[in-house]
Amino acid sequence: MSTIFDLELRVQPEHIDVLGHVNNVMYIQWMQDVAAAHIETLGLGLAQYLELKHAMVAVEHHVQYRKAALEGEHIILRTWLDDINALYSFRQYAFYRPKDQSVLFMGNTKWACIEIETGRPKRMSPSFTQAYQPISPDLNPMDFSISYRQSE
Repeated sequence: MSTIFDLELRVQPEHIDVLGHVNNVMYIQWMQDVAAAHIETLGLGLAQYLELKHAMVAVEHHVQYRKAALEGEHIILRTWLDDINALYSFRQYAFYRPKDQSVLFMGNTKWACIEIETGRPKRMSPSFTQAYQPISPDLNPMDFSISYRQSE
């Protein structure tokens, strides 16, 4: 069973758009970054994908921008797995600003398992299904008083 995973970062000047806040596309990049960091801690990252000859790829994102993030702010990128079947895993995201206890962003991604060589869908191997288990229903991923932090 996997757990909740936090990645802490500071908003950099290159994250900011002409309106003075984090550019919308950065949140999508951060979804990818925190998911990649999480799967590495689960022991099934890029090196294992290449070895197993199959990988998980994003096929669908849903995003909700709630509040703006500004340069220099400290934010927490939180992710967790919430469902899995033979072909897909489902990942949730909540990006949080501790300074004012604000949720800045919510999102989710549907990930599909593919054969790397052909790009065709593939049933997940036991390595994948064991590593990518949903979090326990006893955990509340929206409880930011509990830290699952990793530093970037």
